Amino acid sequence: MPVYAGIEAGGTKFVCAIGTGPDELRAEVRFATGAPEETIGRAVAFIRDQVAEAGETLAAVGIASFGPIDPDPRSSSYGYVTTTPKPGWAHTDLAGAVRRALDVPVGFDTDVNAAALGEHRWGAAQGLDTFIYLTVGTGLGGGGMVNGELIHGMMHPEMGHIRVPHDWAVDPYPGCCTYHGDCLEGLSAGPAIAGRWGQPGEELPPDHRAWPLEARYLALGLVNFVCTLSPQRIIMGGGVMERDFLFPMIRRELQALLNGYIATSQILHDIDGYIVPPALGSRAGVLGAIALAERAAQRGQ
Repeated sequence: MPVYAGIEAGGTKFVCAIGTGPDELRAEVRFATGAPEETIGRAVAFIRDQVAEAGETLAAVGIASFGPIDPDPRSSSYGYVTTTPKPGWAHTDLAGAVRRALDVPVGFDTDVNAAALGEHRWGAAQGLDTFIYLTVGTGLGGGGMVNGELIHGMMHPEMGHIRVPHDWAVDPYPGCCTYHGDCLEGLSAGPAIAGRWGQPGEELPPDHRAWPLEARYLALGLVNFVCTLSPQRIIMGGGVMERDFLFPMIRRELQALLNGYIATSQILHDIDGYIVPPALGSRAGVLGAIALAERAAQRGQ
């Protein structure tokens, strides 16, 4: 019976799984992201061993990668991690290395686009054709679909690097983005919380003044996405969003910032169902990679 392999290639860890969906993940492994050759080799070895042990046929592999990446199949650098600040990983041929090692179709996209695809296939975006998925953790990234297609174009969305208003009097923290300083990621990702307050977000109590500021920055980002992409739903995952009390704070901020201008039923009457956590939880990324593999097998990529 053909099975799929998924690789969630993160900047801090790789998650690899074999299966066909959330109800049938046969095996899973996690390990720290090291140097490219060693890390890719571990992922390939896991896939080979699991498929051989089960006596099954590997149909395709999906890779949900940290970025920036080149997702354009027409490009000479398709499948590469490109200008990442991750030491040793810039201009690494990730998809090509996996394809050469396993000789099967390989689907390749950003970790957030893949998570969006997973949520569309099995989770909180089922039945929708235009939505976004944001992850707020070590970094801040976004992906999603417009009219039923994953968002691409010149490359892929970089939603974490939009500019949002920074009130220096209220918040003198300069931001942590190595490229832009106080972009959305630089002001609201996990390292920004830790840098601003001197301790990580998971150690801050719910009544800490960090959280109204965090909700404000995230809602400022969402206003831009609501006004430009008109998503039918916004899914927010990642380690920072595991603090569930952030969701109602962000929803209130978004409504206040829109100020009645976007008067849809989702914004006015169903805001709790409009900004939601991922239904697949922390498995959205690796399941999205499985969904990428499923697509790659169907398309013969």
